[in-house]
Amino acid sequence: MSGQRYWITVVSKDHIKRGVAGGFMQANHGKPGSLKKLHVNDWVIFYSPKVTYQGDEKLQAFTAIGQVTGKEVYQHQMSEDFIPWRRDMKFYPCRETPFIPLIPLMDFIRDKKSWGYHFRFGFFEINKHDFDLIREKMLATETITS
Repeated sequence: MSGQRYWITVVSKDHIKRGVAGGFMQANHGKPGSLKKLHVNDWVIFYSPKVTYQGDEKLQAFTAIGQVTGKEVYQHQMSEDFIPWRRDMKFYPCRETPFIPLIPLMDFIRDKKSWGYHFRFGFFEINKHDFDLIREKMLATETITS
């Protein structure tokens, strides 16, 4: 058993684009707690409820997928008063994948009418079955073994 785990974190599309470009992830407004749960080679799928953090335009799609590469959680100064915690990631080329059509297939969503419940926490673990379903939709041409 590899001990590999699978996670979803919630982040606006504009914010995860910065993470993909820089090879890092942040979670829960830069707090370290969620990042400390991760181990090297764990997979993280990024769900974007909105296009921009400040905006109102809904997206409700998976927008990035990657594996943890950094062994340590570290801080990075983004502004004078914002020094969030980060974790290094390897992101894979993927296609934006709408979430709504996947709801009936997801084990982690027990009440299909209240599907947004888990996303309120901003960061949560999923099983390999759910991960594989999402990964298959996101990775158009690339096959990655876990």
